[in-house]
Amino acid sequence: MTLEEQWAEMAQRQDREKLESYRQLNRLAKKGQVVFTGSSLMEQFPLNEMLQGEALPYRVYNRGMSGFVAPQLLQVLDVCVVELAPAHVFLNIGTNDMSRPDYRQEALLACYRRILEEILSHVPGVKLHLLAYYPVNPDLEGQEGWAAEALRYRTNQVLREANRGVEALAREMGAEYLDLNAPLLDGQGRLRAQYTKEGIHLYPAGYQAVLGELLPVLRSLS
Repeated sequence: MTLEEQWAEMAQRQDREKLESYRQLNRLAKKGQVVFTGSSLMEQFPLNEMLQGEALPYRVYNRGMSGFVAPQLLQVLDVCVVELAPAHVFLNIGTNDMSRPDYRQEALLACYRRILEEILSHVPGVKLHLLAYYPVNPDLEGQEGWAAEALRYRTNQVLREANRGVEALAREMGAEYLDLNAPLLDGQGRLRAQYTKEGIHLYPAGYQAVLGELLPVLRSLS
């Protein structure tokens, strides 16, 4: 077995273990609450820590899956959404799809639509909130490895075009589209250098900036 195959096998095992942990946590969770799901940009959002002082009248569950592309999330919606029977779902999925040379926006949006349809069909009355994709910064010093490769394809232009597609999909599906990106942007439309680890993922300060935009929405939920 090659090193790449070993890494792939380890990643699959970690995904299975994480999903099993979520299944077990779902049995302890209160239904009818608020769920955030998506890929690593959602999983790494430290919502519980940042919302401790807010006294919101509901519980927040994070069911993000690092590394997932949209078709993978579609396959595990039972664990990441349905079992929790949430009143609200906040979704950010698709950036890993954009990090590949074979990315096609129409394929992503078609899968995104299926995700929304599945949630709506299995969770009656749920309200959907679709987050705009965060910007990236391809101009940091020392970018290498997977981040440099991903940023060859996941450009800010690609992200902006995808956001327009998600916004249109939200209108069509009766969901709310949330663009929380204003405080993340520098003067050139890139992700602010102080908010990002490697040009893609956010430090807590970046999430704190996002939360400042998100809080009015969370406080208004019923």
